[in-house]
Amino acid sequence: MENYDVIVVGAGAAGMMAAGRAAERGAKVLLIEKMNQPGRKLRITGKGRCNLTNVAPMREFMEHVGDNWRFLKHSFNTFFSTELIEFFQSKKVDITVERGGRAFPTSELAGDIFTALVRWVERNKVEIKKELRVERLIIEDSIIKGVEVYGSRSYLADKVIVATGGASYPATGSTGDGYKLASEAGHTIINVRPALVPLETAGSIAPQLQGLSLKNVKVNVWMDGKKQGDAFGEMMFTHFGLTGPIILTLSRRFSQEIFDKKPLIFSIDLKPALDDQKLDNRLLRDLNEHGKMKFQSALRLWLPGKLADIAAVILNISEEKLCNQISAEERKRIRLWLKDFKFTITGSRPFAEAIITSGGVDVKEIDPKTMQSKIIKGLYFAGEVMDLDANTGGYNLQIAFSTAWLAGESCAPAI
Repeated sequence: MENYDVIVVGAGAAGMMAAGRAAERGAKVLLIEKMNQPGRKLRITGKGRCNLTNVAPMREFMEHVGDNWRFLKHSFNTFFSTELIEFFQSKKVDITVERGGRAFPTSELAGDIFTALVRWVERNKVEIKKELRVERLIIEDSIIKGVEVYGSRSYLADKVIVATGGASYPATGSTGDGYKLASEAGHTIINVRPALVPLETAGSIAPQLQGLSLKNVKVNVWMDGKKQGDAFGEMMFTHFGLTGPIILTLSRRFSQEIFDKKPLIFSIDLKPALDDQKLDNRLLRDLNEHGKMKFQSALRLWLPGKLADIAAVILNISEEKLCNQISAEERKRIRLWLKDFKFTITGSRPFAEAIITSGGVDVKEIDPKTMQSKIIKGLYFAGEVMDLDANTGGYNLQIAFSTAWLAGESCAPAI
């Protein structure tokens, strides 16, 4: 059996950061990865561009994090976006900040972030073992002793960091292994479910609109007749339902309700800049000005062509009817639909299409000042394996890097 100061399980973004930081502070570190290459998910993040953080002030940043945002205060105070950008710049990776505070490598290549991390880890003499699956944590009297890998071989250490990621993009190795390890160690696992994921809808309307993008729309979320939330921005229709930035954001915010198959209605406000009265005035004006125009053509004054093509059917108004024949009741029907285009959510797409995972190891059982388990001495966690998630925009990778930096630092006090 081989002995180390620190063993890190999982060589993704969090695992490499944790291993490198512990080694940088003098620890003998083993980094174990079950895939044949480290950082596979990191290299595809941000559609291959790697949105590594967001430069929003911490208070604003926290607004994009889920319910457990308070847990992150210490790790963010230790290592936040400024420190992360300086870290990569010191590794000769130029960083560019784009619209919305999103930070990317200037090259727009996620591979540059990956390469910088690997070189840093290797320079700090971290030993990396690939294609090795950790089967269990070795624990005696609630104290970590090491890990046992497939084939019953053991590696010993008095500090182990679990950084196995979530369950999204399983082809990259994120298959939820960390949940099993943590559960067997006595930790509570909060319902694991896909998040930042496209949503499936009932009916045939979404498939008919497949490929259509809508910008500057508002989606209101309803359940049991009560409004639960909303989002403004861009979305798109698909053959199975809805996707796009605001749909992904709402899928994370309501991931538990979607997971539980609760009756969620997504109502699209196609004209959010106009209140009911202004919209009615606009409709009346256009119908009067184009009195001899067929209703089908008039719809294109208000809607993209693809949506206009099926709107008359949805509204149950003849396409051949002239604008000057539209009754007050029909105008009201048009107005109400433009402000309330409803879709029933039937579920989400699978983990293979999810950007992140909601749920995971309960953070109430982890010390936020060290990332050490409150149950098992010497056991630490970093990244997405914990019940931490955020919106798109660089927030999730920053969580991974910050918690990993703190875990690595806590495992190897300065010598």
